[in-house]
This record gives sequence, C-alpha cells and structure tokens, in this order.
Amino acid sequence: MKKLVFATVLFMSVFFAHAQVSINVNIGTPPNWGPQGNDVSRYYYLPDIDVYYDINQSVFISDNNGKWVRAKRLPERYRQYDLYSGYKVVLNDYRGDAPYTYHTKHRAEYPKGYHGKPQKNRGEKPAKNNISKGKQKHENK
Repeated sequence: MKKLVFATVLFMSVFFAHAQVSINVNIGTPPNWGPQGNDVSRYYYLPDIDVYYDINQSVFISDNNGKWVRAKRLPERYRQYDLYSGYKVVLNDYRGDAPYTYHTKHRAEYPKGYHGKPQKNRGEKPAKNNISKGKQKHENK
C-alpha cells in the first residue's frame, strides 16, 4: 500500500513539474515599424491616429462608431499614415485583451502629436515602389 501511495505521489509530482515547465508565453513578433527594445509588451498605442496595435495577434484595434474592431490593416482613413515615422507608445502596464478599457486615460496622457523618448524602429522602412523612380531611370538612359 505504501508503495502504491509513493508511486502515485511520485507520478503526480513528475506530472505537475512537467506541466509547469511546458507552459510558455506566446508573444508575437513585433513589426519592423515597432520601437526597438520592447519585446515583452503586447500593445502599442499610436496617439497620432488614436489606434492600438496588438503584437500577439498582429492586428490594429480602432474605434468604429463606438465599437472597437480588430483588423490586419489600418482603417481606410489612416492608410496613408506612416507607421515608421509615427510615435508608438509601448503599453507595459496592461495585461489583457482590451487595452481600450483605458482609452480615456491613454488619450489624456498621450494626445495627438505626443513624442516621448526618441525611438528607433526595429527594422528599416521598405523602399517605396515609385513611378517617378521608374521615369528617372528611363530618362537617364
């Protein structure tokens, strides 16, 4: 009987130890336009356009007539916004799925045009495929 209890306790301790080791945090890859040095955050707040970015899900979160929506692309009205040049507020103080819960606070602390510490992007801004570049090459021949 003692052997059975001992074996059960041993099995359970190994099982729970393995379960604890197997738990990992699934953090998404920050975008190239995201600021360097913030690999543990889940959200950015973009004060110039009043939009959040969820790094884990690679989606933008924006207010659409009072309803918060998630989308892979920026809303149409912000499609020309330069994510590489705009300031990104890294939200380190929030854990959960709805950063907009504190939207009033974020808007007050980080108004449009806000710039905190200087930021360097994680990656280079991609070269723009531009018709005028093609014309210049053609004209230089």
